Amino acid sequence: MTDLPPRSLWRGRALALLGIVLTAFSLRSAVASLSPILAEVNAEFTVPTAVVGLIGAAPPVCFAVFGIVTPALERRFGLERLAAASMLVATAAMVWRALASDAIVLLIATTVLFAAVGVGNVVLPPLIKKYFPDRTGGMTALYSSLLAVAAFVPPLVAVPVADASGWRFSLGLWSVFAAAAIVPWIVQLARDARAATRDEPRIDVDEPTPRVLGRLTRIPLAWALAVSFAISSASVYVCFAWLPVVLVDIAHVDHATAGALLSLFGAMGLPWSILVPIAIVRWNRTGLVYGVALVAGMAGVLGLVLAPTAATVLWVVLLGIPQGLFPGVLVMIQRRSRTHEGAVALSSFTQSLGYAIAALFPLAFAILHEATGGWQVPLLVLGALFLFTVPAGYVVTHTSTIEGEWEKRTARRW
Repeated sequence: MTDLPPRSLWRGRALALLGIVLTAFSLRSAVASLSPILAEVNAEFTVPTAVVGLIGAAPPVCFAVFGIVTPALERRFGLERLAAASMLVATAAMVWRALASDAIVLLIATTVLFAAVGVGNVVLPPLIKKYFPDRTGGMTALYSSLLAVAAFVPPLVAVPVADASGWRFSLGLWSVFAAAAIVPWIVQLARDARAATRDEPRIDVDEPTPRVLGRLTRIPLAWALAVSFAISSASVYVCFAWLPVVLVDIAHVDHATAGALLSLFGAMGLPWSILVPIAIVRWNRTGLVYGVALVAGMAGVLGLVLAPTAATVLWVVLLGIPQGLFPGVLVMIQRRSRTHEGAVALSSFTQSLGYAIAALFPLAFAILHEATGGWQVPLLVLGALFLFTVPAGYVVTHTSTIEGEWEKRTARRW
């Protein structure tokens, strides 16, 4: 599947571009802004280890649940309305989280926030396919790059801002971007409504049905993309939840340095967000992406287990490289589907199942740490997850589209 001939990036779709940019930034900044300042939060009220584990698991759990229900919501309300609604709820939840008075309120507000983010996660890839079918590679690179920027900027500034203005301001600061993301989608909806009254042409998108979602369970490609997504997401959310604590304990760095290293981890997603879509779309090197993720992830884990103080920065950099699977999956969702309906369904299936698997790992880290009294076993379990890039990569590189795979396996039209 190849991209259509490109046309002007701005003409007729500037609002969609702005909406995608602001929404993408808000999706990840919501996740990355809390863990670096947990020590400051703990100074005001106690946040037990179990609650930290639940907060770490909240993003993938919410993303999994709302990945399942979002296609039904999309059929009822449409992509743009869901994007606007998700950012409205995210804004309110970010403010609520910043005003939390105890650990339970912090957890509830965080859960509501990630429920909204889960909806946004699913609708953005189909929105790219809807408005930018001629630039799927470039727009996916932009989208995933913004996610990477939003992953490393909050940890970098969270502690200094909290020291200067308090942890509540540091947490609530990011609601500004989510609020701004509402505006382009509302204006786009108003423009579409005016176009409908004038019988002007507008961009439509096929809606996924439960029948289409059910078909994906019989297609190995859908499972392989979900596993790929799980590998990337599990490593990201484990590190967002636990990497600063792990580094303080085994690498003997201070809290500020641990926050900076978490920022470095998040920053590693940025170059891969640019390079991976190019490697897949232009060079057709999907297998190379999986191979690099496997080698780097295993090396980073083994480095932290065997010699955590010897080259701490290098181990963090290597751990950040498997994030490249994330933009890879986003590109493959669009390139391994022929229709908008297929893209929405595949996005929902991949993200809901992938996040469901990823949700186990932040909690498993807490449980294994409590059981063993150290971080070696939890890290080795994370390292074992990277081994699944081998079968997943094989399936992804040897399959064309979900529609084609369905037709080949069942001898029935999609």
